Amino acid sequence: MDAERDLSAAGAVPAVDAPSGRPRGVLRDALGVGAATGAYGVSFGALATAAGLSTWQAVALSALMFTGASQFALVGVLGAGGSALGAAATATLLGTRNGLYGLRLASLLRARGPLRLLAAHLTIDESAAMALGRREPRSARWAFWATGASVFVCWNAATVAGALGADALGDPTALGLDAAAPAAFVALLLPLLRGRGDVALALGAAVLALALTPVLPGGLPVLGVGAVALVVGLALPVRRSGRAAGAGEAS
Repeated sequence: MDAERDLSAAGAVPAVDAPSGRPRGVLRDALGVGAATGAYGVSFGALATAAGLSTWQAVALSALMFTGASQFALVGVLGAGGSALGAAATATLLGTRNGLYGLRLASLLRARGPLRLLAAHLTIDESAAMALGRREPRSARWAFWATGASVFVCWNAATVAGALGADALGDPTALGLDAAAPAAFVALLLPLLRGRGDVALALGAAVLALALTPVLPGGLPVLGVGAVALVVGLALPVRRSGRAAGAGEAS
């Protein structure tokens, strides 16, 4: 134990992994993330039934889709009167980020066979953040699996509670539960805004979405704004790198 403390003090062991990087610490953190995320599941279950889905359909979405933002987007579009195709397209667009997480996590998790399929299903914002936030590989793997399992159990249990309790809750809009979807999107977005360019892009996308909402069917404004933001976001690094190269040549 003394040797471990000496190594930590000397910087040989990353401070981020001590002591929370040990299995017990990771489990504690994972349970906390699962409980916090699960609270959204109650809102989703209630909103899903209010949008016309049955209890079993809401439960199946949480178990099989298992990506909160996409689920909220799907029921939000359906609740606004959008088509099933528009709802599915919006949910798919938001879910593509999990594939990007998977590219970064594949070499870290080193999952094989059926375990790889399970890892793909548990790759969400929370499990990816917990894993990528740790420097030590073993700690990162513990964080991924513990967080993914914790969120899965809490999210699905909360979805069942929200769907079954929807009648007792009454009108979800009267309780403000209809604001859960945009609140979830904002909560996911804010940590990613790390510069003026990101903030400007997010604000521009919001203004464009508000302008398109009265003239396009439900779900299409999100798809349109997402496509524009993707093109602009990909173009910004190119411009920055071009400017940097030009400055280097000038010097």
